[in-house]
Amino acid sequence: MTQHLTIVDHPLVQHKLTIMRDKTTSTAGFRRLLREISLLLAYEVTRELEMTTTTIETPMQTMEAPTLEGKKLALISILRAGNGLMDGILEMIPGARVGFVGMYRDPETLQPVQYYCKVPNELDARMTIVVDPMLATGNSSVAAIDLLKKQGARNLRFLCLLATPEGVARMLEAHPDVPIVTAALDAGLDDHGYILPGLGDAGDRMFGTK
Repeated sequence: MTQHLTIVDHPLVQHKLTIMRDKTTSTAGFRRLLREISLLLAYEVTRELEMTTTTIETPMQTMEAPTLEGKKLALISILRAGNGLMDGILEMIPGARVGFVGMYRDPETLQPVQYYCKVPNELDARMTIVVDPMLATGNSSVAAIDLLKKQGARNLRFLCLLATPEGVARMLEAHPDVPIVTAALDAGLDDHGYILPGLGDAGDRMFGTK
């Protein structure tokens, strides 16, 4: 674990991730496990949300109690697989503002191609959490964060299920100010840019497509 990279090694996260990696796990099971893991990862990625206090009355007495401060955080899903992580986080933080960045990876160049962008306003005043299950080459993630910074985002986090050394290094080079939270750092990439040992294509396994 470094300041730039946090690996959430909680036993429940690791157990659920193992089931997701198994190629015999069903689409419904994969989707459910991704939602469950996203709730657990969300605790770590939101650890530095700003806090203040407010005066409340308990059944016993008046007290100054901790509460979140500032604007609602922004969740940005890198389409399409990011939606699986985002859905779980929204269960815990239903007031979050939501945005989408549509990217696909050119199979020849492995470079990202943007096809959609719709994000909340006032990103400069919000913690912004970018979600995508796979940090593989890092190219799509870097491109998405480039785009969000142009939209004003300053306080950014990147949340993924699996990362590779190549992807982490690419992010560190391009965006050293953006911490990464992940459930596992895998060995690396194959010739087609897929994570090894990985879990296959997260979008396909989540939605039952090929």
